[in-house]
Amino acid sequence: MEYTSGQLPRREELVALYDAVGWGAYTADPDGLARGVGNSTFVVSARENGTLVGLVRVLSDDVSIVYVQDVLVSPEHQRRGVGRELLQRCLDRFAHVRQRMLLTDDEPHQHRLYESLGFHDVSKIDGAALHAFVDIKGVDLTSS
Repeated sequence: MEYTSGQLPRREELVALYDAVGWGAYTADPDGLARGVGNSTFVVSARENGTLVGLVRVLSDDVSIVYVQDVLVSPEHQRRGVGRELLQRCLDRFAHVRQRMLLTDDEPHQHRLYESLGFHDVSKIDGAALHAFVDIKGVDLTSS
């Protein structure tokens, strides 16, 4: 597995990877996806035999906050440590930053990964005066 930063994947590669993990909301606008990845603060890609199989991208002010926007690994490469390596490379790059944040699906294997890397579910922190708020364009969040 080859991990690189500083070289962005091509739009077609991004669409194929995001489609492979079922993230159609991103691939519905391939140009927007490519722009979003291109505008990210830091991107790490994983390739096997030249094929893009994983990607992590973050947004940061490089001082107080780093937000992990996407961590994705093609289904046939999941649970092989690729996602962990991608994310660890980002965390190492931003080790000096005070706050690290991400949103994730409600999948136990994802929770275990993020918790093993030092992340905490804010809803489970006793005594923490923290709340997470989200507004996702085009998604009705009021039904919960």
